[in-house]
Amino acid sequence: MSVNIENSWKEQLETEFEKPYFKTLIDFVKAEYKNHTCYPKGKYIFSAFDHCRFDDVKVVIIGQDPYHGPDQANGLCFSVKDGITFPPSLINIFKEIEDDLNIPYPSSGNLERWAKQGVLLLNATLTVRAHQAGSHQNKGWEQFTDAVIKIVSDKKENVVFLLWGGYAKKKGAKINKNKHHILTSGHPSPLSANRGYWFGNKHFSLANTYLKDTNQITINW
Repeated sequence: MSVNIENSWKEQLETEFEKPYFKTLIDFVKAEYKNHTCYPKGKYIFSAFDHCRFDDVKVVIIGQDPYHGPDQANGLCFSVKDGITFPPSLINIFKEIEDDLNIPYPSSGNLERWAKQGVLLLNATLTVRAHQAGSHQNKGWEQFTDAVIKIVSDKKENVVFLLWGGYAKKKGAKINKNKHHILTSGHPSPLSANRGYWFGNKHFSLANTYLKDTNQITINW
């Protein structure tokens, strides 16, 4: 089955694309996009992979669903297109970076700049129906993104996994803890962050410390 995804990932995932569940998933997604407004736009569904080649992955951040409001989702978890108002979780991410690394609050919420440095911004579910959070869950995307996480874990070494919130922590069950560095905390959403589960986790400096210690280039957050 032909999937329009960056070549290094196509090579890693080609056996996944041939599995029956994936064909069923694609049929579902095509029907949803034909009959409903869905996000992100079709050409952005695999953007997390297109902006971060398999060979370049050194940090993985796991999200849950794409944003389901107009013009927000761009295929990278927590990221929005240029010029779009920052959603609450992204605001809290930038606040933590500001506190942790003294990096000024950015003007754009487009995280392609992270992806190009080797940060895989992976949502567990890659599509969603407009204004209906979770509407494309349990259709096969989770099986696919589990496979992605397992391939990164099995075939690479010294990757930093940032698991924020209970959902991401469950997705992290496939990671080999002996080969990789796993950092966990509460989710950056206001519900979790305002209860003290997010702010002060220092994940961004800790990730860079580990990258430096393993002779990798740090991320300019």
